[in-house]
Amino acid sequence: MNASPKNYYVYVMPGISRTLYVGVTNDLERRVAEHVEGLTRGFTAKYHVKRLVYFEAFEEIKAAIAREKQLKGWRRAKKIKLIESLNPDWNDLKSG
Repeated sequence: MNASPKNYYVYVMPGISRTLYVGVTNDLERRVAEHVEGLTRGFTAKYHVKRLVYFEAFEEIKAAIAREKQLKGWRRAKKIKLIESLNPDWNDLKSG
C-alpha cells in the first residue's frame, strides 16, 4: 500500500454480495488492517470487507469527509467506474 504522506484518506473496500464500503480515516494502513482482521463490527464485519481497491488522500479532514459523502451518494456503477479508472483489475492495494 503506497499511501501518500497526507493526513486523511477516503477508501473503498468490496465485500461479499457485491457490496462496496466507502470510509474515511486518518490512518489508512491501520484502518484497513482492522477491517481485514475483523476488528470492526457492524457493516464491514457482516459483509466481510477485506480488500482495499481504491483510496484518495487529502490534507484536510473536511475535504475527505465531503468526498466520502459524495462517493456514498453515487450509484454502484459510478463507483465501479471510479475504481476501474485507477485499478481495472481490482487488485488488493494493501499488499502492493
